[in-house]
Amino acid sequence: MATPLTAPATRANVLPTVTKLGGTGPKPAPAAPRLSTLGLFTVLLGAFLPMLDFFIVNVALPTIDKDLVAGPATLELFVAGYGIAYAVLLVLGGRLGDLFGRRRLFIAGSLAFGLTSLACGLAPTALALVGARVLQGAAAALMLPQALATIQSATQGERKARAMGIYGAVGGISVVIGQVLGGVLLSANLFGTGWRFIFLVNVPVALVAAVLALRSVPETRSANPAKVDLPGTGLLAATLLALLIPLMEGRAVGWAWWTWTLLAAVPFLGYAFVRTERRSEQAGNIPLIPLSLLRIHGLRTGLTMAVPFFTGFGGFMVVMAVALQVGLNEGPIASGVAMVPMAVGFFVASLAGPRLLTRYGSKVIRTGAVIQALGLVVLTVTVATDWSGLSPLVLLPGMVVAGTGQGLVMPPLIRLILSEIPAERAGVGGGILATTQQSSLALGVATLGTLFLTLSPTHGMHDALTLVLALQFVLTLAVIALSTRLPRRIG
Repeated sequence: MATPLTAPATRANVLPTVTKLGGTGPKPAPAAPRLSTLGLFTVLLGAFLPMLDFFIVNVALPTIDKDLVAGPATLELFVAGYGIAYAVLLVLGGRLGDLFGRRRLFIAGSLAFGLTSLACGLAPTALALVGARVLQGAAAALMLPQALATIQSATQGERKARAMGIYGAVGGISVVIGQVLGGVLLSANLFGTGWRFIFLVNVPVALVAAVLALRSVPETRSANPAKVDLPGTGLLAATLLALLIPLMEGRAVGWAWWTWTLLAAVPFLGYAFVRTERRSEQAGNIPLIPLSLLRIHGLRTGLTMAVPFFTGFGGFMVVMAVALQVGLNEGPIASGVAMVPMAVGFFVASLAGPRLLTRYGSKVIRTGAVIQALGLVVLTVTVATDWSGLSPLVLLPGMVVAGTGQGLVMPPLIRLILSEIPAERAGVGGGILATTQQSSLALGVATLGTLFLTLSPTHGMHDALTLVLALQFVLTLAVIALSTRLPRRIG
């Protein structure tokens, strides 16, 4: 008796493979989507804008405060409100891209980002500006996950590794360039718009990104898109808001009872979120954050490292901008120029990172964290011993060393986190990474920023800045310790 592997050919099993004149044969498999160089530039431009906008406003905070009579608490909410909306909705944005198509959502997010930037630039009051910033963060959450997911699903092999490296470098450079560009635009006072131009300039750039995406970005989506997880989204939003709102507003309202009530609710809301997500996955659904992904060693360890790294980074950038302008009476350009050495160090290190990563693996991340810690020591000693003579030039050595270390940590860390995520979960994976990153940046503003503003009136900006730098050094030590648990090789 013949087995299926050796069964004789019959009309039934031959005809499907025969093509007759005028007939049709088997349809060829659709070609895998391929992201062109212009397409990569387009999605990187879309990723650059939201990252840039989180930090570009830092050097404008004193000017906005004077113009709109905002006050310190409103300024914190103005910075972190964008980050909160961004963080809360990022995973949802990635899920919608998986469902409806990533190019479509990228274009929609780009247009929404342009419109909300226009609203920020035209805001008549401080509260209106906060509201527009929250909407801008929501638009960014719609746009950015599509960039990362498109790279994941439309590039392969060495090209994917290179694109991920560039994405990581863009993320870091945009943070520092944001402060520099903000200072330049603010001082230029183009068309007499003052601080408003730092938002208005986004409008044409977002429009260009949307137009380029129509022509150069392939449409991709998940083969098995999941439904929107409304309970998970609501609980994640509630957890982050309960944590960050009291930290930002508590000092301004004298730590009223509701601030402590919200903080006390955080562990219960977090537990409810984890339980809801676990039950959803056990039921065969795909939750907002599939906890099974956290079983991936590189993803789990990388996300744990990202929390102290980005928390320290977010707090540092805000505090340094305020200290230079308010404490040392430096202008916006000088405040931005102080960040240039950090940007140069980061850029050079990020260019060398991919080659070093291939040769030395995760040792690159650990070495980068050690270098960053050394830079923070130099900055702390400089601030502690020479406050009266502090200037961008005096800060230069510490800035260069710290930026070099960050350039060896951030792009490889992003590549590590994403390297083992399956392509069909690219949107969810990108959303998890970006949510962790933005939540940590907002946490840095809420904790280190609040501490700095609380201590400055009573202890002086000199001591407050020294303490914040010392705390960031402690967070960097945590990154070094966690880096010892990384896999040796990174895909």
